[in-house]
Amino acid sequence: MYNKFMDYFNIAKKFRAKKRLGQNFLIDKSVIDEILSNVNESDDVFEIGPGLGFVTQNLIKSAKSVTAVEIDKDATEILNKNLGQNENFRLIENDILKVNLDDFYPSGKKVKVVANIPYYITSPILAHLLGEIDDSKNANRSHIDEIILMVQYEVAKRICADEKSQNKEYGMLSILSNFYCDCEIIKKVSRRSFYPSPKVDSALVRIKNNNKPRIENPSPMLKRTIKAAFGTRRKNIKNSLLSAGILGVKEALEKIGMDINTRGEKLSLHDFNALACALEEYNL
Repeated sequence: MYNKFMDYFNIAKKFRAKKRLGQNFLIDKSVIDEILSNVNESDDVFEIGPGLGFVTQNLIKSAKSVTAVEIDKDATEILNKNLGQNENFRLIENDILKVNLDDFYPSGKKVKVVANIPYYITSPILAHLLGEIDDSKNANRSHIDEIILMVQYEVAKRICADEKSQNKEYGMLSILSNFYCDCEIIKKVSRRSFYPSPKVDSALVRIKNNNKPRIENPSPMLKRTIKAAFGTRRKNIKNSLLSAGILGVKEALEKIGMDINTRGEKLSLHDFNALACALEEYNL
């Protein structure tokens, strides 16, 4: 089964993967090559979760520089031993949520982020890198050219979804990911491409920074409106907003001509902003 990954597999199986850190090491060379195809020699790469360095060792050969953040002390010892002698490589032992790109790159410097992250922490990491929709001056986002992200396949579909997608896919994560960026699935990745093998398939996602928001002057009520709409998916937009304690819902819906039975997952970002603007009169 693992013939085409045997070298990486033999190394990975000797390491005691930590379930609490969501460690699943990419051992499929064809997928690693796919990641590398998105990197060139002029790129400064910021890698999140290098693990045992299977992708990292190839990035060092392909990119101008590689800065990697790894939280696992056992993994950092291996990385330092095997890759520490490379002049274009630096390793930070820390939690990515406690790391800011400003600490390592000068103002205006753009980097390419490569990340194989635990599925359970995808949303917090993307929020940290891209900023929330009301965080127009997020310092991390100002450094990012694009993110090549390995994530659970179902989460990948949510990242790339819009109001035309299946209802369960479109939500807060979709809007967070696409408010400043363009997102696309590059490749679906089998669970057999990892060791230990997770229970679900994954996908490589490209998140390209547009350097500007989808809406230039969003309503200060926008984030609250969106959170309320997706907080109770089974309810229509009127009842979702009322359940969240938002005032003037009926009046705002009438003002913009929106059907009260519409569900949040059917609203585009511009629909949400129009509704949020109408709600300002009653809530700010």
